[in-house]
Amino acid sequence: MGGGSRVMSTTEGESFRTFIHDIIDEDMKTGRWDGRVVTRFPPEPNGYLHIGHAKSICLNYGLARDYGGKFNLRFDDTNPVKEEQEYIDSIEDDVRWLGADWE
Repeated sequence: MGGGSRVMSTTEGESFRTFIHDIIDEDMKTGRWDGRVVTRFPPEPNGYLHIGHAKSICLNYGLARDYGGKFNLRFDDTNPVKEEQEYIDSIEDDVRWLGADWE
C-alpha cells in the first residue's frame, strides 16, 4: 500500500475529509504509534457479509492504504460452533472483490 491522498474521493473532482483523518494526522504529527497506521476488519465467520461490513472494509482498508499502513483481516472466533469454512471463503472473496488486500 503506497502513500496517497489523505482525502476520500466522492465523485470526480470532489473530495472530503473526515474527523478520522484529522485524528490520524495529529497522531502522525506527534509520533504516536511510531507513525504507523494499522487497521483491521474482524468478522466472525458464521454468516455472509452485509452492506455494513462492506462499509467497514472500505473505510479501514482505505485509511491504511492512504497512510501507507497495514490492513489486517482477522477472523473472530467467539462462537466456533457456528463457524464454517464456507463463510471464511466467502468473506475472503468479498473482501478481495471490494478491492482490499490484507496482511
